[in-house]
Amino acid sequence: MVLKLSENALRVLERRYLRRDQTGKVVETPEEMFRRVARAIAEAEKKYRKTQREINQLEEQFYEIMTALEFIPNSPCLMNAGRELGQLSACFTLPINDSMDSIFETLKATAMIHKSGGGTGFSFSRLRPKNSVVKTTGGIASGPVSFMKVYDSATEAVKQGGTRRGANMGILRVDHPDILEFITCKDTDKHISNFNISVAITDEFMQKLKNNEEYDLIDPHTKQVVKRLSAREVFELIVKQAHKNGEPGVIFIDKINAANPTPHLGQIESTNPCGEQPLLPYESCDLGSINLARMWKKEGLRYEIDWERLRRVTALGVHFLDNIIDVNKFPLPEIEKATVATRKIGLGVMGWASLLIRLGIPYDSEEAVNLAEKVMSFILNEAIKKSEELACEKGVFPAYKGSIWEKQGIRLRNATLTTIAPTGTISIIAGPCSSGIEPLFAIVYYRNVMDNDKLVEIDPLFEEVARERGFYSRQLMEKIAETGSLSKIDGVPDDVKRIFVTAHDISPIWHVKMQAAFQKYVHNAVSKTINFPHEATVDDIRTAYLMAYELNCKGITVYRDRSREEQVLNLNVKQQSQATIKESKTEPGKIAPRPRPEVVFGTTTKVATGCGNLYVTINIDEEGKPFELFTQMGKAGGCAGSQLEAVGRLVSLAFRAGVEVKSIIEQLRNIRCPSPSWEKGQRIFSCADAIARVIERRLVNGSNPSQPVVSLAQTAMKHSHNDDIFAENVKAGDIIGVCPDCGGALRHEEGCTKCHACGFSKC
Repeated sequence: MVLKLSENALRVLERRYLRRDQTGKVVETPEEMFRRVARAIAEAEKKYRKTQREINQLEEQFYEIMTALEFIPNSPCLMNAGRELGQLSACFTLPINDSMDSIFETLKATAMIHKSGGGTGFSFSRLRPKNSVVKTTGGIASGPVSFMKVYDSATEAVKQGGTRRGANMGILRVDHPDILEFITCKDTDKHISNFNISVAITDEFMQKLKNNEEYDLIDPHTKQVVKRLSAREVFELIVKQAHKNGEPGVIFIDKINAANPTPHLGQIESTNPCGEQPLLPYESCDLGSINLARMWKKEGLRYEIDWERLRRVTALGVHFLDNIIDVNKFPLPEIEKATVATRKIGLGVMGWASLLIRLGIPYDSEEAVNLAEKVMSFILNEAIKKSEELACEKGVFPAYKGSIWEKQGIRLRNATLTTIAPTGTISIIAGPCSSGIEPLFAIVYYRNVMDNDKLVEIDPLFEEVARERGFYSRQLMEKIAETGSLSKIDGVPDDVKRIFVTAHDISPIWHVKMQAAFQKYVHNAVSKTINFPHEATVDDIRTAYLMAYELNCKGITVYRDRSREEQVLNLNVKQQSQATIKESKTEPGKIAPRPRPEVVFGTTTKVATGCGNLYVTINIDEEGKPFELFTQMGKAGGCAGSQLEAVGRLVSLAFRAGVEVKSIIEQLRNIRCPSPSWEKGQRIFSCADAIARVIERRLVNGSNPSQPVVSLAQTAMKHSHNDDIFAENVKAGDIIGVCPDCGGALRHEEGCTKCHACGFSKC
């Protein structure tokens, strides 16, 4: 079978997955990577006395479904299978008990997991509240949030060896005495930035909320009630913070434990970083996704789901994920013991929106919701059949006795089978393929710029329809790329607009309905972002949270468009009317920075410095004036990162206050550091010097800062081929930052930060 990969898939594989030699040179092809993975996973059959011929046949089947892009396992498996590290799991949860020994033993385990490429989830609910007296020392407890900050700093330091960055989930029960501090601990995204946070909400709390009653806060150390709070006031604070910046999410902890397959082993307290995998302490889970974008066939003039193909891929996916457990090199013996006891796997899907479009079904429709239930129930039933078959052949999972499956008389190899996980990078590898069960983010957008020519990236199915229906034109595609949506575009037939809807075209209610539809047939949970427009109200967020509970979702994550803009842009400037000029009314004579317009355009320039690759983004406003500057050092952290952030903030402030560009350059030029470098024949004395040279190149030598924005943007693009720029024109509200790897635009999807250009993701 010929492996057909997109240009972007190749870029992602080369950047993160393919094997390199000691000099950093890629020494593996994508075909060789898939062969390496298939062979390593098939080798698990040796443990069960299979013949070499049987092992080879299974290897070939695994290789075929991966190279056909029908099934892709989680990233650690692609990276590490058949290699020395051999750590193949993506999801881990670790216990934190109320002692210094436990807190820091778990911190050590966390570092080991992050180093091996995994993400970790914790419940901090066992820790005594802030200001409690510690009897053994007479000291005062600092509380869960303070230790979350310790874990956050450790994650920042580890950075997972440069292949996958540290991701954590921090959970606190709603009845913990420190719940109010926890809810607001990410009031800005500068704090605890390596954590997603979720409140564990109980059924009792939801009943108190319904009745507008108070509920008890319980000290986890003494088990005593220490205070009572209004359930409504606490819930309103959660909703308010989620409206502000998307955090915290919530998990419905009692719903999760109602579906716990092994209650005799203990209660589930936490999930993995994106919330889709509830796990017992020390458990890990292996994830993989079926590419639904390929599960179709054409019958006459109609497209239909290819159920037989889906049946085959589901069975092989279950077999593949179960085998991972037998060949995995676990980072800790406790993790191996807990994982082998339950043998949990998480088979999920990606390409759901792509499949709906192929079938001509709008995402926001009852037909789509009903089909979601039909597809996921089919996958779950086939997965159960395969797990029963493996149980007959190899034995049930060791903790089977006492499980819900024993009580139901169902003999399974795996305690759980299905999960809907984020598929940020693997959906790029499998592309063209939409991510997870999310709708499309954009129909058309600008990818990058070469030789003064904008490269328009078009959803393949939309381009196919546009050409077949005769309304395709480059001008129309460029018009659509301005927003990514068809909703306000003339020249596109209404029936096409109805099918090709994007995340922001869809009412949040339909997002919740879709999540609930999949959850009905998912053993674990569903990772899904409930997207809201920027103008959404707190009431809208509240409605979604309540609806998710009523529809039996196990949790919910929301994101309001541009709700993190101020924090990510590192500018704490209140939006002012266009009438506000430089003079502040409250403080005459003081200079006030220009307010940020809705749309800005810019370029990102890569410069090699003595400290690593530096990416400098310069944005300009509608009038063609320089407006803001961001910097990102690919692998930097600590002092270097903070200094670069400071420079970026001050230069942005100077731009917005109207300071002459040449004066800014003069202040930064020729500042020296101990690690100078050469860049295209020029001496770069420091990062500050590099920033000055980029500003000069873009805003002085390249063009006149006072000329119109379109002309200025085109002038900047003109230099992109020679200057190694990755540039992307996007609506400012769609981006939440700059990619640290390639300098592209970061977007918020599936509870993660993602770059569609290079595959970078951080959850």
